Amino acid sequence: MQFSEILGHDDTKQLLLRAVQTNHLAHALLFDGSVGSANLALALALAQYVNCEDKQRSGGLGDDSCGRCAACIKTRKLVHPDLHMVFPVANLAKGKTSEAYLTDWRMFLLEHPYHTLPEWLETMGADNKQGNISAEEARNILQKLSLKAYEGAYKIMLIWLPELMNTSSANALLKVLEEPPAQTLFLLVTNQPDKLLITILSRTQRVAVRAFSDEEVATYLRQYLNLDETTARRNAYLADGNLAEAIALSNQDNSLGEHHTWFAEWMRTCYRQDIITLVKQADQFDGFSKEKQKGLLDYSIRMYRNLFLWNQGASTLLRLPDEEMAFVKNFAKILTVNHIEYIVNNLNEAVYHLERNARAKMLMLDMSLTFSRVIKMNL
Repeated sequence: MQFSEILGHDDTKQLLLRAVQTNHLAHALLFDGSVGSANLALALALAQYVNCEDKQRSGGLGDDSCGRCAACIKTRKLVHPDLHMVFPVANLAKGKTSEAYLTDWRMFLLEHPYHTLPEWLETMGADNKQGNISAEEARNILQKLSLKAYEGAYKIMLIWLPELMNTSSANALLKVLEEPPAQTLFLLVTNQPDKLLITILSRTQRVAVRAFSDEEVATYLRQYLNLDETTARRNAYLADGNLAEAIALSNQDNSLGEHHTWFAEWMRTCYRQDIITLVKQADQFDGFSKEKQKGLLDYSIRMYRNLFLWNQGASTLLRLPDEEMAFVKNFAKILTVNHIEYIVNNLNEAVYHLERNARAKMLMLDMSLTFSRVIKMNL
């Protein structure tokens, strides 16, 4: 990846470029950004730049890797022998280390570098499990770094989400950061630096990566997903700087309208206590795919979060299309915080049981009857 492919972030790009050009590049950098930020993209662009054989120098924002030399081509494809990548994996039969999932990881990352951990776990078939970086992974890191660079100026160890290291692997990383091998560059990409060992933080140079602006997100959606101006701006506004969220919204754009229509009708039917229609809705829900069922429940939880914010006088935090905002304004009038808390707990339980293959019709009907009763209560 080249720096020019990342929208905005000119100050951060210049900081990284100057560090390389003046030989002041720290041996360990911590790219600290929120979910859906450019932290991983910037780390990949730096990895390509440091080993580029024909660095482009124009004295300004045009400085970048050439994108044409053998090193750039290999790094872009994530197959450069001096680029080592470590990332969280789940404990599946395939293995406990990144090496076992490297092919899947490359395909995942080549799609775009703004993905989230849940998306990665779903890709590797572990969406019901937790990801972590194991002690065995730490041993692999030490083994890889004991070797000399094959082709590039630097051996690069890129670690995505190091906050998911267990104690053993974190301590092993700390040891190698204290005594780094020559010409080795550590690129740590984090969303939660507060979960890293303080001693690891003290041995890395922090690169603060801001969230994308709405304009940058909208531009990305137009250029890479071919969205029209109106849809791109709407999704950028809803995502609030999270490019991963904006991409996900755009990929399911048609279903979002369907989700709201279904949710709003479900809630109105619960309020009317129309049992016959609730039974029909449960039958309809039972006929949906598992993915759509989960999507509807996730959407319902998100809408109740919006209802909570409205009830707490935090309407300025809401980023909703007009139709959804109108629903929140009206439906919030009949709800208290206690209503919302009770219903969200039930929705979360339903998601849990649905993922464990509970009968969808019974789950939906039970929730519907419960909600129709609770909504009318003074809580």
